[in-house]
Amino acid sequence: IVEKIKRDGKDKDHDCLIGISGGADSSYLVYIAKEKLGLNPLIYHVDAGWNSKISVNNIERIINCLNLDLYTEVINWNEMKDLQLSFFKSQVPHLDAPQDHVFFASLYNFAVNNGFKYILTGGNYSTESVLEPLEWIYHATDLRQLKDIHRQFGTIPLKTFPTLDILKSRIFYRFFKRLTVLRPLDYIPYIKEEAMQELKERFDWEPYPHKHYESRFTRFFEGFWLPRKFGYDKRRTHFSSLILTNQMKREDALNELLKPAYDEDEMARDFEFVAKKLDLSVEELEAIMNGKNKTFRDYKNNLLLINSIIKLASFLGSLVVEPAQRHRALR
Repeated sequence: IVEKIKRDGKDKDHDCLIGISGGADSSYLVYIAKEKLGLNPLIYHVDAGWNSKISVNNIERIINCLNLDLYTEVINWNEMKDLQLSFFKSQVPHLDAPQDHVFFASLYNFAVNNGFKYILTGGNYSTESVLEPLEWIYHATDLRQLKDIHRQFGTIPLKTFPTLDILKSRIFYRFFKRLTVLRPLDYIPYIKEEAMQELKERFDWEPYPHKHYESRFTRFFEGFWLPRKFGYDKRRTHFSSLILTNQMKREDALNELLKPAYDEDEMARDFEFVAKKLDLSVEELEAIMNGKNKTFRDYKNNLLLINSIIKLASFLGSLVVEPAQRHRALR
């Protein structure tokens, strides 16, 4: 695979595109791709307005140490804020969908618009073999649902917000634009603690309390909002993946689940921070939190279409679909 990427990228400035968040998976992927595999990637980062200081520092250290080129896509904050507020008001649990969608859409659109044939992602079986139920975290790629929720609760048009539907990403981009998405961490031994230790020693990389906490919004959403409002604790699936891949003992996981996801005082500060950043008062955000819970099924969605496309892709055997998404859709 690596040799093919190098051949196809010969005489180009970069032979592949890698999205980076500053978290363990994407950071380790960048390190492996450049230093161990000898690839010459362009590193792509989406700033959706919620970067933590740790994530910014981690990205900077890796980029500088490996002498890589970085392209940062800055999302229009007013549009991002309006869409995220719409999801809060809709009372669905998957509040991270706007952020996840813009990461996915921006990366894929940039790749195609700039002639890239390969995207390398940090997705992996080692830490993501167990998935949340759809009721917890619905498809962030469902553009129909994103538009329906924004239509009902949004206040401004999304003129510049990057979007992408599954038909375009999985069929047009794959077959007509020849875009291939690869998960290199599935092809090498990937033990999370060992990888983070290597990153710390090599780049002075700084770890996070839990998976995906490189985004301040995601930390608040996964560590506070989901458990308190819906009773969903994503650590259960994260820890389950580590247990099944012999990276964590079940007893240790159960003990961790008895503790808050992160410091209670920090949660309170995050609550105020999120409210202020979304132009809400603390009381207004509390009112939303105490509202009636809903699911993705309460709004227009493309679940049947998504299932059909992924089943067709699986049948054809030639459409590149990330295993995690295929598994979720086929369950």
